[in-house]
Amino acid sequence: MSFTGAKLALFLGAKLVVILRDDKPDIPFPAFWDLPGGGREGDETPKACALRETEEEIGLALEEIDIVWAREYQSGAEVTWFFAAHLPDSAIDDVRLGDEGQRWEMMSPEDYCAHPKAVPNFKLRLQDYLDAKSVEFWD
Repeated sequence: MSFTGAKLALFLGAKLVVILRDDKPDIPFPAFWDLPGGGREGDETPKACALRETEEEIGLALEEIDIVWAREYQSGAEVTWFFAAHLPDSAIDDVRLGDEGQRWEMMSPEDYCAHPKAVPNFKLRLQDYLDAKSVEFWD
């Protein structure tokens, strides 16, 4: 089945890079905290989509090998992907906001999951990753 888009929970050190969405009435979740990612272009793979969007939105060029977790999500006929990657906190120096979003910040994953203005689906998907990571850690 084809997919429509992909998101990346990108950790720089122990915190996530989050992007404050533009405050436009014609977009979903205006002025909410978002994660890098977006819609598929052409026939790109889910990972390629997430990595391209991440570079466009925050200026960091990751490679597929940087991705440590992946899960497909289906809602009705729509399929999306959610990924997680970790880079050292020194990569913060290379973050540059692209032409979407008002600003970026670093936020703990716990703060993101509890934030009233975080995109709801991404809070749940991030929690899926955190739960899977804690299980893997203790296995």
